[in-house]
Amino acid sequence: MAEEFKLADYRKRMDGAVSSLRTEFSGLRTGRANTALLDNISISAYGSSMPLNQVANVTVPEARMLVVSAWDKTQVAAVEKALRQSNLGINPVVDGQTLRIPMPPLTEERRRDLTKVAGTYSENAKIAVRNVRRDAMETLKKSEKDGMSEDERKAHEGDVQKATDAVIAEIENALDVKSAEIMQV
Repeated sequence: MAEEFKLADYRKRMDGAVSSLRTEFSGLRTGRANTALLDNISISAYGSSMPLNQVANVTVPEARMLVVSAWDKTQVAAVEKALRQSNLGINPVVDGQTLRIPMPPLTEERRRDLTKVAGTYSENAKIAVRNVRRDAMETLKKSEKDGMSEDERKAHEGDVQKATDAVIAEIENALDVKSAEIMQV
């Protein structure tokens, strides 16, 4: 008898692509300050490369300001250097063990560029979902050879397609929301 087909396993993988997309979107800069903006920054500290959140605390005291508080005052210079080299267009101001990062308003051109980046992220997520769909369809074809009826295979294929369409629609919706957030002045 054929192995039982579990749509939930494939749906979980599709949802993982959406979750990954939302994480990528959180790193995109909008008009507001967001701690996720600094998540990918690494600091050369204690002889190795460490994520910023392991050597400092990042907070958002105002809508257009990030504050990075280094836990060890000997690491302030390394944190400042990493922030300046991050290509995020930020200019930290050192104040003792604290670095204040004012977030300059985005220009119209930069907003359009960020919208294009968001579109690229969403397209990559759609590709990941389509790859999961392809894997599910291949599994169903193998299952049919192993004893699954053709009607059962077609019913499962319909379910896989419905799940794929729902997840693609969710990705499109997330892109629309993020694009509107980026373009908002």
